[in-house]
Amino acid sequence: MADKKDMKPGKSSAKQAPDASRRQFMKNSGLVVGGVAGGSLLGGLLTNQFKSDKSAPVKTEDQKVELTEARMFFERYEDFVVLEQATERILPKDDNGPGAIELGVPYFIDKQMAGSWGINGTDYRQGPFLKNDPPVDQTSLNRGQVIITGIRKMNEESKNRFDVTFDKAEEEQQIEILQDFESSKVKLRGVNAGSMFQLLRELTMEGAYSDPLYGGNRNMAGWKMQEFPGAVPSYADIIEKEEFVKRDPMSLTSYQQKS
Repeated sequence: MADKKDMKPGKSSAKQAPDASRRQFMKNSGLVVGGVAGGSLLGGLLTNQFKSDKSAPVKTEDQKVELTEARMFFERYEDFVVLEQATERILPKDDNGPGAIELGVPYFIDKQMAGSWGINGTDYRQGPFLKNDPPVDQTSLNRGQVIITGIRKMNEESKNRFDVTFDKAEEEQQIEILQDFESSKVKLRGVNAGSMFQLLRELTMEGAYSDPLYGGNRNMAGWKMQEFPGAVPSYADIIEKEEFVKRDPMSLTSYQQKS
């Protein structure tokens, strides 16, 4: 152990280097703060600067952040929360497994609407179009416009009926509105409400059970819930087995060749 007497000025020692650096820092800090900072502030700076990091706990990011989950189509958050609640009512969380929100269905729908499919990019889109309550495939609206029109109408209906936004309404109230959409009791501008609801229901199921590469079926939880093996390239290794083989699901990204 180094003795204090070895720390006298003029003595050359490797253990003195931190102290010299400390004095240099004090000198530089004094120049920067120009003597304005009080002793307590300067003392705090010095303490933090030279505090040993070896004893400090290392902070780790325990919660995984899904960087691909950001809204591209639903620019308004108030629209997105209505979408979340509508899909959750269609596929609610229960004892069988997670619901639409936990499966990432709203983000799956957002990605579909933001892409070429959402604007009917490869569809034949010349008129004439049906003007009186047309279904989704006969309206002049593209799919993204159909979904956003329906979502905002759900919110409007909730405010008019229950004096709360759709996402704040009780589950029974949300279900009542969705059932009126399904039976076309609600009137939408440019598209039939029942047809819009059918599109939303199809998108919810696709988001829950399609390959996770499309943005839904988070952690393949939808497949696990159904005991579906996913995108298995071959069953040659088990096809002749007598007993039932249960295997973990596999996504396309699990076996595709990567550079």
